[in-house]
Amino acid sequence: MPRKKKFKALSGMRDIMPDEQPFWKKVEMVCEAMAFFYDFKKITTPIIEEEDLFVKGTGATTDIVEKQMYSFKTKGGEKVVLRPEFTPSLVRVYIEKGLEGQPKPVKVWTLGPLFRYERPQKGRYRQFHQFDFEIFGDKSPASDALMIQLFANLLENLGLKNWEIEVNSIGCKECRSGYKRKLKSFLKANQRKLCADCKKRLQKNPLRVLDCKEEKCQRVKKLAPKITEYLCEECQKHYEKLIGYLKEMNLPFVENPYLVRGLDYYTRTVFEFVPAEKKEKRQTALIGGGRYDYLVEELGGKATPAVGGAGGIERIIEEMKEKKVNLVKIQISEDKFLEKPKVFLLHLGDLAKRKCFSLIEEFKKAKIKVRQNVAKDRLKAQLKWASRLNADYTLILGEKEAKEGTIILRDMKTGIQKIIPLKKVVSEVKKIMKKR
Repeated sequence: MPRKKKFKALSGMRDIMPDEQPFWKKVEMVCEAMAFFYDFKKITTPIIEEEDLFVKGTGATTDIVEKQMYSFKTKGGEKVVLRPEFTPSLVRVYIEKGLEGQPKPVKVWTLGPLFRYERPQKGRYRQFHQFDFEIFGDKSPASDALMIQLFANLLENLGLKNWEIEVNSIGCKECRSGYKRKLKSFLKANQRKLCADCKKRLQKNPLRVLDCKEEKCQRVKKLAPKITEYLCEECQKHYEKLIGYLKEMNLPFVENPYLVRGLDYYTRTVFEFVPAEKKEKRQTALIGGGRYDYLVEELGGKATPAVGGAGGIERIIEEMKEKKVNLVKIQISEDKFLEKPKVFLLHLGDLAKRKCFSLIEEFKKAKIKVRQNVAKDRLKAQLKWASRLNADYTLILGEKEAKEGTIILRDMKTGIQKIIPLKKVVSEVKKIMKKR
């Protein structure tokens, strides 16, 4: 009798067995907690999408589109793909489902499987999983900082602490075009030192060469002109403000003038979270993202600034295992900050806005849910948000208060307000919440 065929999982696909399920559950729980604390709403998109969504969105010259997409024709002749990333799908939802008409910013997140045809390796599979967070409708660097802050908290809540954030600005369409010409000229002069793929990238999109992980291309990159030296005045101010916010939050970051990320839609801010001891190795980023101010319009919507980022769940779980993270200590689902928010934090001025980031962290550590809207600068607009959220209390931090080390606490029901020391604001809010 012929032997019966034994079926195996396809190359690059894997089964998630019972002993691994607690890790997956913890990651999902922490994502949900971060989404709740920072006020992101969940959206689940289809696994199959129209091919052009990613050709136009991700970029025709990216490795994802040129080499890695699982694309095929349906019986009806439609060209479709298994989604290789989340951002274009969420932009489609934002346009198609009328989220453009909602009060800005619109904050959404998702989690699920993605598909890319590439060489399988540890922590990198052809079917893999990511969580993804996006903010639509705010052009300020405060939203970039908020996104980075969220991911920093997410990793820390998963027991991962020894990482570094690499940040850069790749400018806008105007200032980047001048840099591309300089970079292309430099790379042409060093063309023989590049890998075969980068010689092709040089003609189509020279920025992709900076994202190459081949050792020979890395050596060339270290001598290339820096994009931060070609930023226009507006992009330079945006970047400087972002750096100021990151310093205020005391986050471990380094400026990497050659960081561009592998997607064509990015503008201005780009960032990656890399394990500190692995930053010189290839493919080590746990989380990456950036700003994409043109993508919504390019996919058929109204001109909308946006920023987002995503984390690879398999790679994060591998890191948790290597670091021997104690899952029992991760009790995120029981934290009190999952309760309905009662406090709205309001800022007036750049100094106050910077102080707000560290203040948010203090409330988070105290398990007190606080809402804020860093996208709004006017007092009236922020009070409107506080009223819409039906917050019991509003904390008002202006430039004067920020300099003096004080803050105003207002009871939204009675209108009574008082000035309290900034250092004691968390304990004061705790006392008041106990009485009510």
